[in-house]
Amino acid sequence: MDRKITDKIFYAGVKDTTLDLFESQYQVPDGVTYNSYVILDEQIAIMDTVDPRATEEWMDNLKEILEGKAPDYLIISHVEPDHGGSIQRLADACPQMKLVGNIKTFQMLNQFFALDLENRKVVVKEGDTLSLGSHTLHFSMAPMVHWPEVMVTYEDKEKILFSADGFGTFGTSMDEKDWINDARRYYMNIVGKYGAPVQALLKKAAALDIACICPLHGPILKENLGYFLEKYDIWSSYRPEEEGVVIACASIHGHTKKAAEKLEELLKDKGETSVICIDLTRDDLSKAVETAFRYDQLVLATATYDGGIFPPMEDFLHHLKAKTFQNRRIALMENGSWAPMAAKGMKGILEGMKNLTFCETTVTIKSAMNEETVQQLDKLADELVKRA
Repeated sequence: MDRKITDKIFYAGVKDTTLDLFESQYQVPDGVTYNSYVILDEQIAIMDTVDPRATEEWMDNLKEILEGKAPDYLIISHVEPDHGGSIQRLADACPQMKLVGNIKTFQMLNQFFALDLENRKVVVKEGDTLSLGSHTLHFSMAPMVHWPEVMVTYEDKEKILFSADGFGTFGTSMDEKDWINDARRYYMNIVGKYGAPVQALLKKAAALDIACICPLHGPILKENLGYFLEKYDIWSSYRPEEEGVVIACASIHGHTKKAAEKLEELLKDKGETSVICIDLTRDDLSKAVETAFRYDQLVLATATYDGGIFPPMEDFLHHLKAKTFQNRRIALMENGSWAPMAAKGMKGILEGMKNLTFCETTVTIKSAMNEETVQQLDKLADELVKRA
């Protein structure tokens, strides 16, 4: 591949197509990239390392780019193992190289590695700079995006923002046109809880003249940067990205799912153009979370189970709560053969979330859908379509 980003900045990253679960929980059928960069100047800086799964290929990439030259600095944006996992290997191979990070970087680094950092560490803080010659690095702290030691780096000659996990994606495509869906799922599940810190970082970015964004996962972004920044502003302020109704269903024997499908049919008949039905017992949970954040209305349909909520729905709700789900309209559907309790249980979890409004209509199914159920569903569909 062409590793050249500019005349002096090169891509040293690796595509991992063998990984099945990112962070041991998120499905990545197309794998993931571990991005690393090299700035060749009077002094040479390597921007981050890669996951230990990819160390050997990455070291080969560095050898190809460096052509025998020795790096002067390793910039550590993020210590998490998918980016910092090869620090020890590089530090041992390049004993003259200094490691650049903030105070929290080095606190965490000592928890992962037994590194002798005497005379090797360069501690930076907000606003500090590092000259490499014709390129100057400007450091900005980005705590809790999404770890407390995260920082981003702006290079002022090429106008490049090295954005750490910001603007990253799942998948191995390096085409900007493939960014949106994987980036949304990545953001909501990995960074989603930390909207306020992301907003703070976006304010810093607004003051910079950015020509290119180099994240630690996914495509390098060069075209239409306003689009990517706008998406991050929407996501980090917890605003719906689009109007639409998501029906998240957890059904045991299929009766609740049939009612959910009937609601989907009624909504479409009444003119709702975006209706997405999710089966929480079978569909990828991280995609369900992403979809719930994408649209402005969420219908939760589940069976009562052991006097509470069927576990797939309960798990989904706890994931939403953990990612600070808010600013949405919610409708509830429950099923129970003798003591429907799911709506009460769901509302108990939802009441711990911010700025949710509830539809007046709650649909209760007694075992299987009947004419009375259809009337309730029709009433709920009217309410959802009116958005009032």
